Amino acid sequence: MAVKKFIADLHLHSKYSRATSKEMNLENLWKWAQLKGIQILGTGDFTHPRWFNELHDKLEPAEKGLFKLKAKFAKTKLSEIPQSCQAEVRFMLSAEISSIFTQNGRGRKVHNLIYAPDFISAGKINAELIKRNCNLESDGRPIIGLSAKDLLKYTLSTNENNVFVPAHIWTPHFAVLGASSGFNSLEECFEELTPEIFAIETGLSSDPPMNWQIASLDKIALISNSDAHSPMKLGREANIFKTEFSYQAIWQAVRQASLANTKKSKGLISTIEFFPEEGKYHFDGHRDCQQRITPEETLRLNGLCPVCRKPVTVGVLHRVMKLANRPYDQEIKNRVPFISSIPLIEIIAECFDCGTSSKKVQNEYFSLLKILGNEFKILLEIPIADLKKNTKPIIAEGIQRIRQGNVLIQAGYDGKYGTIHIFSEKEREEFFSPPKLF
Repeated sequence: MAVKKFIADLHLHSKYSRATSKEMNLENLWKWAQLKGIQILGTGDFTHPRWFNELHDKLEPAEKGLFKLKAKFAKTKLSEIPQSCQAEVRFMLSAEISSIFTQNGRGRKVHNLIYAPDFISAGKINAELIKRNCNLESDGRPIIGLSAKDLLKYTLSTNENNVFVPAHIWTPHFAVLGASSGFNSLEECFEELTPEIFAIETGLSSDPPMNWQIASLDKIALISNSDAHSPMKLGREANIFKTEFSYQAIWQAVRQASLANTKKSKGLISTIEFFPEEGKYHFDGHRDCQQRITPEETLRLNGLCPVCRKPVTVGVLHRVMKLANRPYDQEIKNRVPFISSIPLIEIIAECFDCGTSSKKVQNEYFSLLKILGNEFKILLEIPIADLKKNTKPIIAEGIQRIRQGNVLIQAGYDGKYGTIHIFSEKEREEFFSPPKLF
């Protein structure tokens, strides 16, 4: 099987998850993967009975451990995909599970991702959970009473090729290292099973350099995914691979990236990241009082909101700083590189100074896809000179600034996304002003 370069987004949700768009069905996922430039998508939510049945009915085997949308379902969306974006899309069976349990005398809430190479393996995981009185029908991301360690044990017992990845590990309320209900290390959570963890998901509010400050994560590969709840959010974080097109090759590449003294990861060649400040839990804060607070301010305030004096939500940056045992800027060799980016629709909206759902922004977005190809091609590959020939100068300039990391961000906090600014009001006016005649 030939080696190829491709982008994978392995964490998303179906229409059966709470607070998720009804548009999150297989047909729309297949369509939007092509618009974005993603070749492999997680299915999300295979634990939900109705979604499991839908996956079984609409997907068929492709490369080993991967699936494709059956032609009769794909053709319903083909006319909505510009020729410039049309490409192969494959699915990998995936699910996210929320474990709420007590360990070491403290309540814990930990989200984990599970991947399976086939429907038999996924079905066995579901059966194990049902056997232990887990209600899988209530939500696409079910809440169960099993500990994260027990969930790991049952996942691996059903098939040694199943993969278990702690999700968005720094999120305050629902993550293995989260400030509110997590642990201070993977070992504290998974105990003797910790060696079975070879990858973690960094989440939207942290990037690789933040995680590199934690020496205990040195033998853990870092992956990034969108955790999308609507089709347009696909790919806001993702992974770039250069491997054979198969389940086994993908996870082999991630395992190889986790090796401590590897010279260079050959299969997982990069991750695509949010600027972490844009994530909704980067800074500390109290949303009800509109208080965005730095870690230093939180310490000075003894962890209390300066307005209402209630405890603030401790964000990802603060939590990483607390557990870090090396400087942020210390050189770490042989790490998988990363690219910081912003979704194209957000760049266009910033250029036009209006919302992402506005007709003006939407028309420009789809026009660019039709002319230039998929979103990741536009964001990462097309030379700026070519962009300037095919779009408005301000959009080309915006993409160039994103590639250079030249942005200003008001950090997100306590569930509120950060706000990115690429241009000042004066710069925006200059781009849209008519040229001077003399």
